[in-house]
Amino acid sequence: MVVGAPRECNGRGRRDAFNAARAALTLLAMPPRLHRLEDPTGEPALEDLHEALAVLAEGRLVALPTETVYGLAARADSAEALERLAAIKGRPSDIAWTWHVGSLEALARYPHAGAHVHRLAERYWPGPLTLVLPGVPRGLELAARGGWTGVRFTAEPFALALCKRADFPIVMTSANRHGQPPAVCVDDLAQLDPALLDLVIDGGRTRLQEASTILRVGRGRFELLREGLHDLEALRRTSGRRLGFACTGNTCRSPMAEALARHLLAERLECEPARLGDMGFELRSMGVFASCGARASAHAVEVLAERGVDLAGHRSSPALPEVVAELDEVLCMTHAHLEALAMLLPPGKDGHLRLLDPEERDVPDPIGGTLADYRRCADHIEASLRAHLDRWA
Repeated sequence: MVVGAPRECNGRGRRDAFNAARAALTLLAMPPRLHRLEDPTGEPALEDLHEALAVLAEGRLVALPTETVYGLAARADSAEALERLAAIKGRPSDIAWTWHVGSLEALARYPHAGAHVHRLAERYWPGPLTLVLPGVPRGLELAARGGWTGVRFTAEPFALALCKRADFPIVMTSANRHGQPPAVCVDDLAQLDPALLDLVIDGGRTRLQEASTILRVGRGRFELLREGLHDLEALRRTSGRRLGFACTGNTCRSPMAEALARHLLAERLECEPARLGDMGFELRSMGVFASCGARASAHAVEVLAERGVDLAGHRSSPALPEVVAELDEVLCMTHAHLEALAMLLPPGKDGHLRLLDPEERDVPDPIGGTLADYRRCADHIEASLRAHLDRWA
C-alpha cells in the first residue's frame, strides 16, 4: 500500500489546492467596504476622511459621490493605482485622468493659466466644470496626456475635504464602465468589478445627476469636450472681455489701440486675430466726436503696417451710450475722453471707464503730425496695452 500512498497524498494535495483557489476567488469577489455618510451635505468626519486617504495612499481605489455623479478616486502619482483605475473602467489607456483639487490656488501650478482661465475658475468653481489646460503640474505626469492636464474643483463636501487633506495628488473619473451611463447612486456601482474597488463612500443620490462640463482652454483652443450644465457661449462670456478704446475722431489713436490690442491678445492666446471671438474676446473702438465710416489716417495705417498689423479696413464709429454701457472695459486716450464718456452714462455706471495709460497720462493726439509723431504715439499705446495684458488673458 506504499504504492497507494502517493496517490492519496496527490489527491489530498489537489483538493487543498482547489479549496485554496476557491477561497482566493471568494475573497476577490467580496464586495468593497461600504461606508454611509451620516450627513452627506455637512462637514465630513475626520475618521471617514482618514480611512479614505489611507486606502488611496496605498494605491487602491475609492468610489465616492461628487455633486454630479459618483467618481472613482486614485492616487495620481502611482502607476499601479492608475492601472487599477483603467482596468475597472475598461477604458483606453491614452485617455487622460482629471486632477481634483481643494482650492483655486492649484491654478498657480499651470504656467499658462492666464486671467481668462482664472475668470472661469472664479465664476464656476467649486462646481461641475472641468478645465483641460496646457501644462503638467508636478506629480501629474502619469495622469496627463499630450502636455494637457484636466483639473476640477468639486463642491461636494466629502470629495472636497479629501482633496484638501491629501498630501498627494488625486485623480477621479466617473464610476462606471467606459461607455456606460454614469453612476448617480451606490446601486449603480454594481457594474464595476468588486475585486478592483476597495472602499465605497455612500452619500446617497448625487445632487445634479449628470457629468461635469469639460472645457479645453489654451494654445488657441476654446473647445467644449463634453456638454454639461454650462453652455459654450456662457463660458466664452465669462472667460473673455468686451473691450472698447475711445479717442476723439476714431481715426488714429483709438483704432491703433484696438488693432494693437487685437494683435497682442492673439499672440498671448496663440490664435489668429480673427478667432478672438471664439475665445470670448470682443474689441471695438469709438470716438466721442466721431462720424460714421471715416477711414483711419494714412500715417496710422502706415505705422501699424510696419508692425505687421493691418488697419486699412478700419471705419470710424461714434461713442453711443448703449455701446459704452455694455462693454466690460473702455480705455480712453485722455482725461477729456474719460469725462465725456462718463457724461453719456447714468450716475454710478461709469466704473468700467479708465485711462489707457496705467500712469494716467494722456496719449497725445498725433493728428496733423509727422510719421515720427505717429510712431511715438503707437509706442505709447503699445506700452500701455502691454501693462493691461495680464489682466485680460
